[in-house]
Amino acid sequence: MVLDLVVIGLAITVFPLSVTAFVLVLSAQRGVRNGLVFILAWLACFVAVLAAVLLTTGGKPPAPRSPPSTASSAVKLAIGVGLVGYGWYRHRSRRRNREHTGAPTGRGHKASGGLMGRLDRISLWTAAGLAPLLQPWGLVAAGAATVVSADLSHASSYLALFGYCLLATSSLLAMEIYTTFAPDSARVRLGTLRTWIETHQEQALVAVALVAGLFLVSRSIAQLTS
Repeated sequence: MVLDLVVIGLAITVFPLSVTAFVLVLSAQRGVRNGLVFILAWLACFVAVLAAVLLTTGGKPPAPRSPPSTASSAVKLAIGVGLVGYGWYRHRSRRRNREHTGAPTGRGHKASGGLMGRLDRISLWTAAGLAPLLQPWGLVAAGAATVVSADLSHASSYLALFGYCLLATSSLLAMEIYTTFAPDSARVRLGTLRTWIETHQEQALVAVALVAGLFLVSRSIAQLTS
């Protein structure tokens, strides 16, 4: 379970769309305050999903090869296949667009530019609403399917769950802390990060989807056949 949560948590924390949106939130007026609200809403979603799973299982992992255990592995397998398919589709679409235009498309830059205009005067309620909207729910669902095997009779499971939440939020926390204590430097660095993500967004999405998807597929098949 721990290895699965580490990989899923890393995929969530580097998911390009979420990172770009949070950079935009921090760049707007009252960015630090809105960023904090964004993070709190983000964490609230994680806690709600984990609590729902643990309440369903009672904090006890299902027996191997039992219907709940098989179902959780099947869900992760389906999500993994979906991520691989999504990554391949984005890769093929990017190649076709490049062949037609002779250069990478600039849609990501335009989209984020328009989003920046809309986020210039973002409210606290909007920041809170953006957090669950922009979470990569496929990966969150994969994490929920993994948490089914958590055994709350051991302290290590609590540590694993806490670490998963912290890891999945680590990029947002790092940017929030950096902006709070070094706002001028953070403005420059985050602007550079935003530009890099905008120009490499498609490659990053493909890489995250394929790596996470292939990992979930291989782990799920191993669990279903063991």
